[in-house]
Amino acid sequence: MSAPSLPGGPEPRRSRAGRGRRWTGRAARYTTLLLMLVVMLGPIAWQFLTSIRGRTENVYDGVLPSHPTLDHYVRVAETFPLLQYLGNTLVVAALAVTSNTLFAAMGGYALSRAAWKGRRTVFTVLVATLMFPFESVMISMFLTVREMGLVDTLIGVWLPGAVSVLNVMLMRAAFLAVPREVEEAAVLDGANEWTRFARVFLPSAKGALAVVCLTSFMGAWDDFLWPLLVLTDSDNYTLQLGLKTLAGATTVNDQRLIAAGAMTALIPMMLLFLALQRFFFKGVGEGAVKT
Repeated sequence: MSAPSLPGGPEPRRSRAGRGRRWTGRAARYTTLLLMLVVMLGPIAWQFLTSIRGRTENVYDGVLPSHPTLDHYVRVAETFPLLQYLGNTLVVAALAVTSNTLFAAMGGYALSRAAWKGRRTVFTVLVATLMFPFESVMISMFLTVREMGLVDTLIGVWLPGAVSVLNVMLMRAAFLAVPREVEEAAVLDGANEWTRFARVFLPSAKGALAVVCLTSFMGAWDDFLWPLLVLTDSDNYTLQLGLKTLAGATTVNDQRLIAAGAMTALIPMMLLFLALQRFFFKGVGEGAVKT
């Protein structure tokens, strides 16, 4: 048996070895996180640097631009009606956020608390729909929208994304995390179903609601395939459809202009996420408590 070390004496080997392993593990984790950060943010940084390069610079000549300029962002606004496309996209995104927040909360509450016949069957069917990709049902969706007379309208763009099954499942998980005792106390105080939903459950799931709002906004903002199928009049184009005109015959070789247009579409989402990131990660945690 080794003798215990005296105060002020040399540190035991086992303690130094354990500390070394901890430092090695920590260094490995931070190195992995740094590599992931480079992989994820590297393309965005390259896109931004390309968008501010001067017209006479080679896009692939070095990393940093020699003569940075914001002229390409001005050219984006002059090439196509940027404000009009932004307005159309904001209308669709606002409708998607409103409908998803309302219907996902109501559906999640019904699946988590109300005891009604067939609840498990409905839940199973909703989960089963997640197995089908959008491409497998978009033709039938287009035919439905056409029969409703909503082709080439912003309502037709919004309607298929009015509520997402994933958002319903997220709200269900968040409501399941609310203790039964809280609901029972509200019942004893005389609160009816709608009062409990509005004053007990919704305030307890603010984080999950923030996640629903953010993901709904991002889905509507980034959507390209469905608006491409539904919209034909350029006056109704969303931003993503408008950006494809930057890659037309007159600008096919100007990567700086295309990069500036892509950054124009990306910056609002980045600002929204930075503003709501605290609620986003809180909501993800709420949805993971109980499923």
